[in-house]
Amino acid sequence: MSKVKYRFNADSLSYEKVEHNIRKMILRAIPHFLSSIILALILYFVVFNYLFESPKEKRLIREISQLMTQYKFLNDEMEKAKQVLGDIQYRDDNIYRTIFEAEPVSNEIREAGFGGYNRYEYLEGYDYSDIVIETTKKLDILLTQLYIQSKSYDEVMELAKNKEQYLSCVPAIQPIRGVDLTHIASYYGYRNDPVYRGTKEFHEGIDFTAAHGTNIFATGDGIVSEADFSNSGYGNQVIINHGFGYKTRYAHLKKILVQPGQKIKRGEIIGKVGSTGKSVGPHLHYEVLKNGKSVDPINYFYLDLTPEQYNRMIELAALEGGQSLD
Repeated sequence: MSKVKYRFNADSLSYEKVEHNIRKMILRAIPHFLSSIILALILYFVVFNYLFESPKEKRLIREISQLMTQYKFLNDEMEKAKQVLGDIQYRDDNIYRTIFEAEPVSNEIREAGFGGYNRYEYLEGYDYSDIVIETTKKLDILLTQLYIQSKSYDEVMELAKNKEQYLSCVPAIQPIRGVDLTHIASYYGYRNDPVYRGTKEFHEGIDFTAAHGTNIFATGDGIVSEADFSNSGYGNQVIINHGFGYKTRYAHLKKILVQPGQKIKRGEIIGKVGSTGKSVGPHLHYEVLKNGKSVDPINYFYLDLTPEQYNRMIELAALEGGQSLD
């Protein structure tokens, strides 16, 4: 049997019996109950979640860990691809382009387009921005260099397709037959000037001595670009454009047998040996020009010389103190 409770009423100065009203009790308990729930939720989210990981957080942590592992793998694979590309670039510059005597692709072209403004600004501001930016940058560089390399191979393919034409156009024989040749008076390089005694000048060709009227032959297929008298000391000269960056000059001719614009085949007679212009005797001054610059013609006799003859010419060309005839 429950005890009867009384409460002192200060207004009436008497004790009154406490009546138990369940409804009122529930209403008075509700605020306390709600406060307890709110406090529990606060403790859960602030304390529990701070100290312990939720299932969702655990899943995200696992995903981040997996992504970091994949990033490292991807980064390693890109480094391997970069090494393979470097090997391809080396072979392109030092083997394929050397075969066709093409200029290698410059580093400025291979590495172009990676400076200037910040093209990755849109990737900034995230927790892992540095990783994403670095990977994106590496991929961009790799893709750009692959594109440049593909264009280079397109050029090499064109050179390969034109190989037959290339071989017929590049200078490859002596301009005077061996049986008609008296001797080679001067090679490519610094030689004594025959007119201005005691001075040395750079001789940009080879002087072949032969009798007046000896036949002069084109050393490769091409088109005659000049066939006239030169006021620069060459006298009667013929210049043939062989394409592929090559030209040949034949100077001091007694007679010119071709005209500008005329198509020429290797071995075709283009003139006669003479001594016109700045010359002290009958001979042919012969030059080979590659991309506008003179090169040593001795490297373009490979169809006429045996290995022994070629080595002997190299030895003679290396001697100092020779004298040219022009």
